[in-house]
Amino acid sequence: MTSPRPTARSGTRMRRARRAGVVGVLLAGLVALTGCSTDFLRPAQPVSTPTGEDVAEELRPFYSQVLEWEPCGDGLGCATAKAPLDWENPGDGEVELALVRHVATGERIGSLLVNPGGPGGSGYDFVTDSLDYAVGQPLQEHFDVVGFDPRGVGRSSDVACYDAAEMDDYLYGIVPAERGSDEWIDLVGAAAADFGKACSEQTGALLAHVDTVSAARDLDLLRAVLGDEQLNYLGYSYGTFLGATYADLYPEKVGRLVLDGALDPAASNAEVNEVQAVGFEHALHAYLENCLTGTECPFEGSADDAMAEVGRLLASVDASPLRGSDGRMVGADTLLTAIIYPLYSEESWPYLDQMFESVMFGEADVALSFADAYNGRGDDGTYLDNSTEAFRAINCLDYTYQSDVAAMRADAAAIAAAAPVIGPYFGYGDLGCVNWPYQSDRVREPIAASGAAPILVVGTTGDPATPYEWAVALADQLDSGVLVTYDGEGHTAYNKSNACVNDAVERYLIDGTVPESDPRC
Repeated sequence: MTSPRPTARSGTRMRRARRAGVVGVLLAGLVALTGCSTDFLRPAQPVSTPTGEDVAEELRPFYSQVLEWEPCGDGLGCATAKAPLDWENPGDGEVELALVRHVATGERIGSLLVNPGGPGGSGYDFVTDSLDYAVGQPLQEHFDVVGFDPRGVGRSSDVACYDAAEMDDYLYGIVPAERGSDEWIDLVGAAAADFGKACSEQTGALLAHVDTVSAARDLDLLRAVLGDEQLNYLGYSYGTFLGATYADLYPEKVGRLVLDGALDPAASNAEVNEVQAVGFEHALHAYLENCLTGTECPFEGSADDAMAEVGRLLASVDASPLRGSDGRMVGADTLLTAIIYPLYSEESWPYLDQMFESVMFGEADVALSFADAYNGRGDDGTYLDNSTEAFRAINCLDYTYQSDVAAMRADAAAIAAAAPVIGPYFGYGDLGCVNWPYQSDRVREPIAASGAAPILVVGTTGDPATPYEWAVALADQLDSGVLVTYDGEGHTAYNKSNACVNDAVERYLIDGTVPESDPRC
């Protein structure tokens, strides 16, 4: 492998899982993860009895399996389910799905499956590491909270591609060409093709079957083997797309679904890139307005002046990358990742002050630490999960991509015009997947889920990663969609600091009470 190598983040959508504590986890535990509450737990049943519903003969071995729960962690139980590798050909092999369960501490309603987003986020780790952040205490009382790793992710049958050194080269390498030039496009496209080839070699047949439709079919299987006649589900970020896809496939099986931080199912790859670039641009501006009111802000003048300075910083490291103490480089893509990571949570904004100040002084290590946290890279240089591999593999099957360079350039110019500071580094998203080993034929279109029970869609007006307009769009598309708006900043809204949002979500999941109108929390 030659170096320097084009970075994997060139032209990649910045959509990640909901993470507890965000930058606080990174910096000396200043914002600690909330641990699992294990007091007064009821004894868990050692097995789950499947519903026994009538399914096609070739699916009966899967839908009739009995989950055997083994103790794992403090008061938690873990189990493994089997699902068809290819749902269209169930006899062609199996995949494993890893689950973890926290048993209801009070009057039990049923199971509540949770997904933190991504794609590529681990629901298993979400529940194991941060149960109280994943769901509030009222939901822990009334539901068996079940975290699961979707196919391709984490402890389930997973996508594998590069070792740690190769991943460093792929994520942090510098493209030795002018951004957007023919040479740059060739280098980035070749790097993505090499990555896809490695994923195919290391992952095998699974790589063709990690799409969201397959994951939604897995979700129905999990519902049935957990013994639930209908699905109760809480999905964040990408998890809203998984939940909406489920509702479209199985509207009669929808119980109570909450989709927080919604994606627009009808948005194309180019539209997603542009809307997210604008969302993060607005979040950056909001951060800078707040920063300039304090005494530690490294910027001066107005928020617009500070935005221009950030633009100059990005252009500077794009032309002349900074070298970290471990030899890795900070170019514009890595710096953009370091900027975006704290923007997911308003509580993490102050950490950006230190990061920007260090970059202004030509220092790379703080920016690298932020990018490492986003990329799941540990202090020892190993990667803590396979979220990068799964993110790419799932997205490459969920969208269609174009190879027309002129069209890519037109899309990139539109993104840069819509978000002048960070938009120039959001373009060319097609390059990551246009030469992927398996090409997608999925048509992005609205999801109505006709016949489903009411579905709660939660949107935050200042959400940078899944902008509010997507929540409005999804609630409008769903025949039974009910919108709950949170007027605030940050990615996702439930189980944070807003009692209005928490009450709306918990009353719906526990009592089935649907807001008569948007409460505008």
